[in-house]
Amino acid sequence: MLFGKKSGIKNRNRERYERVRRLLWIKCEACGRLVYYKDYKENKYICPNCGRAFIMTPKQRFDLLFDDNTWERLTPPTISDDPLEFTDRVSYADRLADARSETGSYDAITTADGTIGGVPSTVCVLNGLFMMGSMGRAAGDAIVAAMEHAIAERRPFIMVTSSGGARMQENILSLMQMARTTVAVNKLHENGIPYIVLLTDPTFGGVTASFAMLGDIHIAEKGARIGFAGRRVIEQNIREKLPSKFQTADYLYEHGMVDMVVARGDLHDAIARILHVLTKQECEPKTIKTITPPHDASKKIRGMGENEAYDKVLLARNENRPHFLDYIDGIVDEWTYLAGDRLFAEDAAMGSGIGYWRGIPAVIIGQEQGRTIETRQKHRFGMANPDGYRKAQRMMRLAEKFNLPLISLFDTAGAFAGREGEERGQSQAVASSISVGLSIKTPYVAVNVGQGGSGGAIAIGTGDRVLMMENAIYSVIAPESCASILWKDNKFKATAAQAMKLTARDMANLNVIDEIIPEPAGGAHTDWQTTMELLANAVAKQITELQQIPANELPARRAEKYIAMTRDVEIYQPDHVSDEH
Repeated sequence: MLFGKKSGIKNRNRERYERVRRLLWIKCEACGRLVYYKDYKENKYICPNCGRAFIMTPKQRFDLLFDDNTWERLTPPTISDDPLEFTDRVSYADRLADARSETGSYDAITTADGTIGGVPSTVCVLNGLFMMGSMGRAAGDAIVAAMEHAIAERRPFIMVTSSGGARMQENILSLMQMARTTVAVNKLHENGIPYIVLLTDPTFGGVTASFAMLGDIHIAEKGARIGFAGRRVIEQNIREKLPSKFQTADYLYEHGMVDMVVARGDLHDAIARILHVLTKQECEPKTIKTITPPHDASKKIRGMGENEAYDKVLLARNENRPHFLDYIDGIVDEWTYLAGDRLFAEDAAMGSGIGYWRGIPAVIIGQEQGRTIETRQKHRFGMANPDGYRKAQRMMRLAEKFNLPLISLFDTAGAFAGREGEERGQSQAVASSISVGLSIKTPYVAVNVGQGGSGGAIAIGTGDRVLMMENAIYSVIAPESCASILWKDNKFKATAAQAMKLTARDMANLNVIDEIIPEPAGGAHTDWQTTMELLANAVAKQITELQQIPANELPARRAEKYIAMTRDVEIYQPDHVSDEH
């Protein structure tokens, strides 16, 4: 609040108010300290003492998001006021008049056109300073009109929210805006218009329960509070004290509801990167320049030398072998990591995002195994929970909507076997991932870059083209487990590996894969630079070929490919060592 300003006093002279305001100090409602207004403004309306990001006016938002502070405001539709003739302590008509005088806006929605990162875009701001950003008929009409404008002009649509929810003074008429705005969002999706939602502090109620949670990409501004019911209401209802980070931006990220949490000063660049990929702006292929981590090449790998098949198993598991995030860092340009399944959690075992693969805008998914003790625990050695596979499905649908090729780099011992996974539907999640992957109308290239383990691998491996690194493996179960079950002794793991036919050459002979990507002598772990160049070029070549095929023909071709697979295969197994085994 303004220091020295008494609560409830209404400002009747806005020009004088603005002149005086620039000379005043601001008292931060979060930490209680005084901030000189000029410093507060230069810090993008964030308290420099505690970091609290305060509500910005629509003009301030437009200046923050659009290139060069250049934008053109759109005229919102006007409607009749106070249809219910509502009165509490003050009439609704008077409250509207006061809000309009205070903010200079007709209602809570203000929309403008401009460019973000050079991409013509429409930004719609739900102003938290206008009656707490509550949504009534006027706001609903303005949102619908703004979305229809974006569709007509083929502009990406960015929705900035700050709201307490539905407007009580309009009762059921306000509630119906949840349905009306959702209809408009559906039209955005049907027309292939990028829809990015920026959730700022605070965003609650009917806004989060409608258009604010239906975006292609959800960005939470750092420090924002976001939820459905208010914290106090929930605590009173359940009679428990909620954790301090409950309903914060970081809390929503951990629970899979938003793709990223971004500081206010970084929002323009983050949105620009996303728009570049979704609108397929041109990008020169990134120069691959990576360094192989140090490793002891003379160190003998335990178990090597029993047979070629098991040697491949050990090479696929080599701790120095590049993983998903290593390939992203080395190959992909303008990478944006996208998080969350929008249902329960963000699963770090399944990486996903958008960026440019050798100059090709693409959606990229894959399992990340981690390298250190901490990162391996975080990523669970690439073994995803249902949340990870549902996130992968979301990425598949995102690729289809924008006709972006889907690239999958799978590398896992299998889907995670745990109680939480079973409770949240691991089998259903894997099955649905296979189904969605087979049905999307966009080019899909899957690459086995290490361990292709069981359903966890095939869940993101049903591409139009399936490639396999030379020293990768593909199997229904680990050879050690196979030996323990069938040979009744783990020491026959190398024999099991040979019998299972799990190498890249075996996969090619069985027509399970389309191409083997060669690795440097000694394996991918010995030369990351060469490995990434070979992988990047092989995938780019396949995508270029697939993009020549009409997208709507791809699912049928994909179906034929997998229906024909495994027919007319001669089964061969080596002789058992003895009858006892």
